[in-house]
Amino acid sequence: MAYVVTEPCVRCKYTDCVDVCPVDCFHEGPNFLVINPKVCIDCSLCVDECPAGAIFAVENLPPKYEKYINLNIELAQSWPLIHATKDPLDDADDWVDIEDKFNELSMS
Repeated sequence: MAYVVTEPCVRCKYTDCVDVCPVDCFHEGPNFLVINPKVCIDCSLCVDECPAGAIFAVENLPPKYEKYINLNIELAQSWPLIHATKDPLDDADDWVDIEDKFNELSMS
């Protein structure tokens, strides 16, 4: 099973995970990243690199984040691939510990 980017990434978009990914499976939206599960090789390198703790293996996904499985699949099809680390969003540190951020997710 692949890995999934979940709610803690919303409005943070730290990209530390991108540099360690050996297969370029991350895609970038306005305020969130997703993983393309068809490309992910389950190496788990990204998990420890995420400052927000937003990346989970599907089999270890907390139930409250289950909707993010399909969200990663869908958005990876339309969002551009990201190949290198970028600066996080300006107010990322203010949002990193906020819960229930789904409504803050910008999909376009």
